Amino acid sequence: MDAALVEVRNVIKDYRGLRPLRVQQFDLHAGESAALLGFDQAMAEVLVNLLTGAILPDSGTITAFGERTDAIADAQAWVRTLDQFGLISDRAVMLDQLTTEQNLALPLSLHIESMPGDVRQRVRALAEEVELSPVELGSKVGSLAPLSRQRLRLGRALALNPRVVLAEHPNAPLSRADTLAFANVFRQVVSRRLIAALILTADAEFAGTVSPTVLALQPATGLLKRPSGWRSWLR
Repeated sequence: MDAALVEVRNVIKDYRGLRPLRVQQFDLHAGESAALLGFDQAMAEVLVNLLTGAILPDSGTITAFGERTDAIADAQAWVRTLDQFGLISDRAVMLDQLTTEQNLALPLSLHIESMPGDVRQRVRALAEEVELSPVELGSKVGSLAPLSRQRLRLGRALALNPRVVLAEHPNAPLSRADTLAFANVFRQVVSRRLIAALILTADAEFAGTVSPTVLALQPATGLLKRPSGWRSWLR
């Protein structure tokens, strides 16, 4: 088997929660998808920051794309690592006064008002891929329904052709029906692109729909285990 894109080994990080974040072992290979339960939003943010090298563990190691995050030499090297991740998070700012098309173009170009033709073409391809309609593409982001906003976040995460998509509770703002719709779009996009994905969620049904692999964190030990009865969620 090829080397994992992301490797976590015996990581502990104190983030001033009830207890430190512990993850004993986790690997994510190219083309794999995994949904993790047991990470609340604060803990999910810490894990994503650890995986991307934005922060370092107190102990243990994280390797991303063949390089340990504690060995990243400088800001330029860190940005090269970061660009290989696509992040779906409400921490990623969207500009409500701009159109969906302009927000979708932001990872690609600073020229979002007089958008170059090649950028506009890429933006429209992304919109189609995540099932944003032409009407939604021309609408101000502030007027979008929650499902469309999450589709926009997915499109932005894909814009730079990442090797790994990281999603922090992407279903949190969605209704049950919208959660299923988003799970289907997410799963299809990841499968079609043959990229890796890590989804952090508190929703077991969403986890079982969005990914074939579901693991639950045992917070006291840091073990990640398949939760009992997880296959029933797929039915």
